Amino acid sequence: MARAKKPKLKRRGLMLVLSSPSGAGKTTLSRKLLQEDDDIDLSVSVTTRTPRPGEIDGHDYHFVTAKKFSQMAKAGQLLEWAEVFGNSYGTPRAPVMKSLSAGRDILFDIDWQGTQQLNERARDDVASIFVLPPSISELERRLHMRAQDEDKVIKKRMSMAGNELSHWPEYDYVIINDALDRAFAQVRTILAAERLKRHRQPGLSDFVRGLVAQM
Repeated sequence: MARAKKPKLKRRGLMLVLSSPSGAGKTTLSRKLLQEDDDIDLSVSVTTRTPRPGEIDGHDYHFVTAKKFSQMAKAGQLLEWAEVFGNSYGTPRAPVMKSLSAGRDILFDIDWQGTQQLNERARDDVASIFVLPPSISELERRLHMRAQDEDKVIKKRMSMAGNELSHWPEYDYVIINDALDRAFAQVRTILAAERLKRHRQPGLSDFVRGLVAQM
């Protein structure tokens, strides 16, 4: 007996937000999700930060001047923006909205400030996850293991962690990243459930009408 063909329903994409204090694992989880899920793309932010070695303009970030960034913010061209360690970061509105309309999901690796702004501007399109470290000592260990920052920067990141942790109740989901595989499985489960929400499947109405018509 031939297997029934899976219906192809029209779907609206979603904005999946991952936030955490630096070192808790959101970037590692983001990279793993992008590698294993073909239906989600990373939001490419604009930033006033200087490119790091190996970073490509338009791929890792859109690198702009402070003046250009300010103009984009004032013109309403950014969904969210914030200043982090003296540099400005923001999300261009147009490409995100285009992707959502086409049924593509967009992944955001942003902090609580950016998440608040996304919720203010597009709450129905957002699903947010806050990633907690298993302990503060483990958080600091991971920051040192990354070997990306000087000791003074690590100290600054640790001093900010308490404020960042205080925003966990603002998120739709909270996971503890004590084991990467388990945390990643939880992220995948959340994404699967969010994709099935009724308001993100505008094609369901026509599909059900078609079922009823066959009766």
